[in-house]
Amino acid sequence: MSVPAILSASLLAGCASFTPDGGISVAQNVVRTELGQDVVKINTDADAASVDVRVKTLLKKPLSADRAVQIALLNNRGLQAAYNQLGISEAAYVAATLPPSPTISFSSISGDRALELERRLVGDILALATLPARSEIAAGRFRQAQLKAAYETLSLAVQTRRAYYDLVASNQLVGYLVQAQAAAGTTSELFKKLGETGAVNKIEQGREHAFTAEVLGQLAKARLRQAQERERLTRLMGLWGESIAFTVPSALPSLPRRPLASASIEMEAVKRRVDLQMARVELETTGKALGAASTTQFVNLFSLTGYNRLERTTKINNGVAERERLNRFGIEAELQIPIYDFGETKIREARESYLQSVNLLADKAVTVRSEAREAYQKYRGTYDIARHYQGEILPLWQGIYNESQLQFNGMLFDVTKLLADARLRIQANAGAIDARRDFWLADADLKAAIIGGGTSTNKPEAVANTASSAGSD
Repeated sequence: MSVPAILSASLLAGCASFTPDGGISVAQNVVRTELGQDVVKINTDADAASVDVRVKTLLKKPLSADRAVQIALLNNRGLQAAYNQLGISEAAYVAATLPPSPTISFSSISGDRALELERRLVGDILALATLPARSEIAAGRFRQAQLKAAYETLSLAVQTRRAYYDLVASNQLVGYLVQAQAAAGTTSELFKKLGETGAVNKIEQGREHAFTAEVLGQLAKARLRQAQERERLTRLMGLWGESIAFTVPSALPSLPRRPLASASIEMEAVKRRVDLQMARVELETTGKALGAASTTQFVNLFSLTGYNRLERTTKINNGVAERERLNRFGIEAELQIPIYDFGETKIREARESYLQSVNLLADKAVTVRSEAREAYQKYRGTYDIARHYQGEILPLWQGIYNESQLQFNGMLFDVTKLLADARLRIQANAGAIDARRDFWLADADLKAAIIGGGTSTNKPEAVANTASSAGSD
């Protein structure tokens, strides 16, 4: 191929331009499709003001899980930093599609009665020839960066949803223990009066007082956990100042009437997981990098130099000094041939990087399928456990409590058994709250296992960074 043809082909390949939204459209489409939520990139004061208005509007009502997630997606500055990193990746992509800049050099050589000026214009022809291939590789890297931004967005959504359910469960447990403490306090006061009349002995009074203190300890522990869970949710939503006074429900949502079916869980995960899409793009990009390395295995540098040399000389003719000016034009080509390395190291590195991407993709596909199955097993198991507490255990303990109260009021029931039943009833109710919380956490994890963003043993960073040097100059 002639030099003009190479230049024409490279320029026709075109240079990439910056996207109007900084490349965030992929994350926006994924989040809108999978979660029904919005994400924005804050670039200006007007963008920040608009987000602030939306967040304040969402905070006016008690938060649902979806509202909490939406606030986090709009207001979390760590996520905005991830979008800034996406913008950096886009800048690197655009730069990689630009032709190499030529180098201009000037030199001046003077001697006895002579002056020589030389100007050189040097361009890397190999860089121009491989520009289309390198542009495709850079486009693949940018596509990976877009998917990684989408993955991090989904990850924040999953963390926020889990934190929300943890907080609501803590609220519900605190509310129940407050009621239990009030009932225990009333009973303790009754035992004190009965002790004064001699109806109960000091041992029975001590057991009742110990039970009341025990409930108070459980309540204090639950309140501490409630405060910690609230702070965690506050951080994820990016709130501070007056905004931290948000409200959430005092009880977890009811269980769905029927659990989800498992027939298509695995298939949906393989089709929709964002990190699996990243692995596929990595394989395609590494394959293109291998092709680029193959085309340049024997040539490390091919520079074309166009020079213009101006020579000025002075001659003495019959005692008269005469100046002569001569312009010389020409082209020089420099070809660096590797004597000790005929490109084998570059080809081997690219080939191993490609095979690594193949194996990582295969491993990721196996992991995704397994995570989907495991997440569904946890989802279905926690659903059955929560349903069992709701339908069997709690009604049984309520019946026992009602009967023991009747017998105690008739002085037919030992106080020791009454206190033991009260302790077990508190444990059963706390267990029921934990079981319902575990189901909603499993529900969030199941969604993450299908679309991405959950805790995976194969992190997307490992996939995104594979073969980063393949095809590089």
